[in-house]
Amino acid sequence: MFFLPFGQTETHIPPAPPHKIIHIQLEFEDREDEDDPDSDTLFYSNTRRLRWDDFRGTPSPAGPSAAVSYTSFSYEGASTLSHDTLKIKLIMQVFFIKSASWVRNDARDNYALMHEQLHFDITRLVVERFKQKLRQTALNRDDYDSVIQYQYLQSFQEMNRMQYAFDRDTHHGTNMAAQVRWRDKVNLGLKNKGVMPEELGYDLFGNFGPQ
Repeated sequence: MFFLPFGQTETHIPPAPPHKIIHIQLEFEDREDEDDPDSDTLFYSNTRRLRWDDFRGTPSPAGPSAAVSYTSFSYEGASTLSHDTLKIKLIMQVFFIKSASWVRNDARDNYALMHEQLHFDITRLVVERFKQKLRQTALNRDDYDSVIQYQYLQSFQEMNRMQYAFDRDTHHGTNMAAQVRWRDKVNLGLKNKGVMPEELGYDLFGNFGPQ
């Protein structure tokens, strides 16, 4: 199970004098802080997987979920003007909030942890898709900031849909075959920088696709 905050704040990019801008360059950086056991925020890392001791919240006494992951993404933006080129740098932040994530004592097994890790991986996958959308979007000097914000909101909605589809298809992890298919789907998407298998012509996952 996952929990997603709505309205995650993103940093607006400081405006530059439009009349001086002829070219726009966009670059991305992924925030991967050192693992700090005292921090409530865990940033996504390819080398640091979720552990059960990251789940520090109090389990809900009601509801069907054995575990809940609080995961989301945001960005910070900065821009510099060099001659006639506006250079925009977006620092992507994919994060997991420990105090808002929880697990019941009887659910602490490796299979359930894989399900929660996949929720985190899906958030990372959506960020890669967000980057691809921006790379393929023509940014102009008059409204580049609003275009980036719009694509962020679109990606946030895509994340919600994908997370919901993952839990729906796997019955919150109880369907092992479906979870394996989703694991393969997400891993291939991450390997291909956000391009989904079905977008490459592979039909691995049945009824879910870009919406």
